[in-house]
Amino acid sequence: MTIEWRYTVQQNLGILSLAGHLGAEEAVNRFTGAVGWALSRGTGPVILDLTALRGWSAGGQLAVAEAARRLEADGRSLELAAIPADGSLVPTGDHPAIPVHHDLDTALAHHTGGPEQREWCSDEWPGERSLSAPVRD
Repeated sequence: MTIEWRYTVQQNLGILSLAGHLGAEEAVNRFTGAVGWALSRGTGPVILDLTALRGWSAGGQLAVAEAARRLEADGRSLELAAIPADGSLVPTGDHPAIPVHHDLDTALAHHTGGPEQREWCSDEWPGERSLSAPVRD
């Protein structure tokens, strides 16, 4: 099983939403690709919206820590919203601090942003797509 993703750019803020289960190698690889997409198409912090994520393995959590390192190397930060199940993230000790928010609305409240500007998503993204910019990968 793999994941589906959607990346939305708002003014100086990116939101990378995941659906499915972040665990198997295929899902981790797809997530890594989505992070690369976010790196090349946005600026500012990235909120990883896990509202539709059914679960994640320790390997998936380590991929999130690696994403935080990649973003930090580009002068950006990663924040988490609505992490699954027990509310924990496997600490590796070598990644930047990752703020965790109860839900996406709480995470967004910490940022000022404008209206949605662009959106990309995987072919089988289960949620709504923006009518203003239905760009897909």
